[in-house]
Amino acid sequence: MIRVLVVDDHPVVRSGLSGMLSVTEDITVVGEAGDGSEALALVESAKPDVVLMDLRMPRMDGVAATGAIVSSHPSTRVLVLTTYDTDTDILHAVEAGAAGYLLKDTPHAELLNGIRAAARGETVLAPPVAARLMSRLRTPAAPAAAQPSPRELEVLAAVARGLSNAEIGRELFIGEATVKTHLQRLFAKLDVDDRTRAVTVAIERGLLPSPGR
Repeated sequence: MIRVLVVDDHPVVRSGLSGMLSVTEDITVVGEAGDGSEALALVESAKPDVVLMDLRMPRMDGVAATGAIVSSHPSTRVLVLTTYDTDTDILHAVEAGAAGYLLKDTPHAELLNGIRAAARGETVLAPPVAARLMSRLRTPAAPAAAQPSPRELEVLAAVARGLSNAEIGRELFIGEATVKTHLQRLFAKLDVDDRTRAVTVAIERGLLPSPGR
């Protein structure tokens, strides 16, 4: 019996998925969660084989939850089920350790087979997602992105300390608009789209010290 945890911030979607899975002979639903934080707690107590994970949720999104689950419970497989199929969403989910990526318009039978495949340790990709990944792999690599400037890293270090744009401007004696410009350039160089991800990537690349150092 495959133990499944359903994670989605829409109660109707959760209920529908749970109802569909509960009448399947080899699958049992061991819990439902409305966001990534709830999912983490339930993985600890319910010990699911597969987590059916939505991406965009409040408090903790699906990418962050996937990374945390894969890190702390490596035997649990996370299968993303979402309406979003952009390159950024797909890559972030795969980088976080998702075992598969399916779209919410996936036919019933294919979803069940995807859950079974994920439980067996196989990678599961919806055809449009697989096509996007293959296209990206076949695209010649772009020239290496320019490294952040010392000033940009000063701004990012201040972001890591929790300062707002206005506070950063006052500390570095620059205008708030200039702070925003530095951040926009950083986002492009680090290939991210928000402040939190920029700090995380910079730490991973050794551009900023890890917290506590």
